[in-house]
Amino acid sequence: MEQTLSSYRIFYAVANNGNISKAAKELYISQPAISKSIQKLEESLGVKLFERSSRGVTMTPEGELLYTHVKSAFETLTIGEDRLRRSIALGMGNLAIGASSTLCKYILLPYLKDFIKEYPHINISIACHSTNRTLKLLEEEKLDIGLIGKPEFAKNIDFYPLQEIEDIFVATHDYLHNLKVRGVGRQHILQSSTLLLLDKENMTRQYIDSYFQDSHILVHNIIEVSNMDLLIEMAKISLGVGCVIRSFVEAELQNKTLMEIPLKHPILQREIGFAYNKNTKISKSLAHFIEFYEAQNG
Repeated sequence: MEQTLSSYRIFYAVANNGNISKAAKELYISQPAISKSIQKLEESLGVKLFERSSRGVTMTPEGELLYTHVKSAFETLTIGEDRLRRSIALGMGNLAIGASSTLCKYILLPYLKDFIKEYPHINISIACHSTNRTLKLLEEEKLDIGLIGKPEFAKNIDFYPLQEIEDIFVATHDYLHNLKVRGVGRQHILQSSTLLLLDKENMTRQYIDSYFQDSHILVHNIIEVSNMDLLIEMAKISLGVGCVIRSFVEAELQNKTLMEIPLKHPILQREIGFAYNKNTKISKSLAHFIEFYEAQNG
């Protein structure tokens, strides 16, 4: 488009008013400036847009054709301006959050339930990825904030801890009984079991692999999944020994659907929390969310 928006604004005003004088008053510019702009637009397009008379101006067929498109464009702009004003008045905005499906279900959704009540007009999108993937998207500024396990090393990331989590190994009574029948002692359960673990892209899996290495535990049979909920269900049907987060299986531990396997060397607890790229300009929506979770956690 060779013409400036102001040229089309003047054309639109003249066409609506059918009079250069009225258009000049509406736009707060002089009549000669209006006439010059119209003349320049006509020369640029190579067509005559208006017929002049003592009564004012009327559009030529070419002018009417152009007017239909200019009218549509300015109506769209008006709608956009109205929606923007309404968005500002309502405190609307967008917030993109990253979290694993497990953390989303057990940690993030309870936060969002109360946050949405306080800020119902903020549009929220959730991307379910591993912590490592979420960190990468935060660094690429494709997410506003992420709910992750505390990373050991992460450039340009501010981390706000929410709570500590504890990884444990669980299995059904039947699975443990079958191991005992085969002569597997308690101290060799992990080495002799089919282990149900998250995949290697997951930070939890990397943390557990480090635990195996530090504790000199050699594991052999592994089934990998990408979702802890699925892992828990697999453990509940006696498919193997699952590595899970304690707080996510409290009900199963209480009703003895799953049994915790005692470890010679307990797995150290680790932190989860919200993280965001400290080099990114914080939007109003993100600022509201940061204020909200900081207030929730004192």
